[in-house]
Amino acid sequence: MTKPASQPDARVATTSANTAESSQKLLQESRDERAARLLTAYRTVRDETERRAAPLSPEDQLVQSMPDASPTKWHRAHVTWFWEQFLLGEHSPGYQPYHPDYAYLFNSYYVSAGPRHARAQRGHLTRPGADEVTAYRKHVDAAVAAFFSSADVDTLAKLEPLIEVGLNHEQQHQELLLTDILHAFAQNPIPPAYEPGWAFPAATRTGDAWVTLMEGIHTIGHADNSFHFDNEKPTHRALVGPVKLARNLVTNAEWLAFMKDGGYTAPTLWLMDGFAAAEREEWQAPGHWRKVDGANSSESWKIMTLGGLQNIDPTAPVSHVSYYEADAFARWSGKHLPTEMEWEVAARAGHLNDAFGIVWQWTRSSYSPYPGYRAIDGALGEYNGKFMVNQLVLRGSSLATPDNHSRITYRNFFYPHHRWQFTGLRLADYAV
Repeated sequence: MTKPASQPDARVATTSANTAESSQKLLQESRDERAARLLTAYRTVRDETERRAAPLSPEDQLVQSMPDASPTKWHRAHVTWFWEQFLLGEHSPGYQPYHPDYAYLFNSYYVSAGPRHARAQRGHLTRPGADEVTAYRKHVDAAVAAFFSSADVDTLAKLEPLIEVGLNHEQQHQELLLTDILHAFAQNPIPPAYEPGWAFPAATRTGDAWVTLMEGIHTIGHADNSFHFDNEKPTHRALVGPVKLARNLVTNAEWLAFMKDGGYTAPTLWLMDGFAAAEREEWQAPGHWRKVDGANSSESWKIMTLGGLQNIDPTAPVSHVSYYEADAFARWSGKHLPTEMEWEVAARAGHLNDAFGIVWQWTRSSYSPYPGYRAIDGALGEYNGKFMVNQLVLRGSSLATPDNHSRITYRNFFYPHHRWQFTGLRLADYAV
């Protein structure tokens, strides 16, 4: 499962130049070539979901450790329902759902698609079992393959944007599959390992500690026709700077200093809702940390990881912190968090170490629509737009993010108290 931190900066820099050439090649594809390409992409993503689930027992796949998490077998079934509902059900003539109850059980939040089982009760679904979900996946995979082999080239071309959404949707659930099972394992007093021998990716610490962005107007958002979610557009102009951004992510050693200085008990550092959450949840350290003695040193704590309970690495980027904690740490440091626009400009210029592949980075930007935003039509219009309230934007990607799922304009979003994801931070400061 361990993989190096992905660095899509160079890839992004060449995307626009390659878009026209790629579009021309697609126009020249034969029906069989397009069908084969789509099927290969489909199988690659579907196989990765199963690879991530493979180390887990049927019992592991059932557990739901909190309302915000979902059982592994639910993730596996939900992404399958997505293909059945939006591709086969709407575009494959004569297709009949695999099971009459699965749409109710495995719909998530697509109200337009019909009623659904309560999110917080997904762990109550002892049936269908993990093996039955496997059979469901195989049935739908076979039906999708048959559809690709029979659809004409115009149909495949018309549906390719939907297929891309489905693939990226499944990749999002691949990340959730890992973070949700880690949260479940972290509740176990006898800490299990998802992957024995797993290690946190090494961080990069090169160059000057701070990078300055001079005042300027920049284009923000996804600018070409390569895949993106609707919340990444329209492109728009934004005034950014002057501001300084930390080149490196905040480390565990820096976080331990915050803890030793009473950071979790100093109300003047915290937003009111954040301090209330910290008191209510009895936060003393980042999520998944376990105290082993009375001091606040790296030897005093251990962290629950995908490799089981491990020592705290002082040099590793801190992870599993909420927005509230990140904001309090920034205040304690005499700094603040960057906006998502500042992050995007710095990342596009290649100024940030470990922008991708270790932890998502909190920004102080609210998750709201870009100027001129319009949700896409139909049920898929519920994918992003209706969540644009009361959440904060994170940028980058994490060690659990699938390969080829990162890009500079990607806007992740969570509520400010959430911390079960691989979430960290880098600091910003006013430029003088």
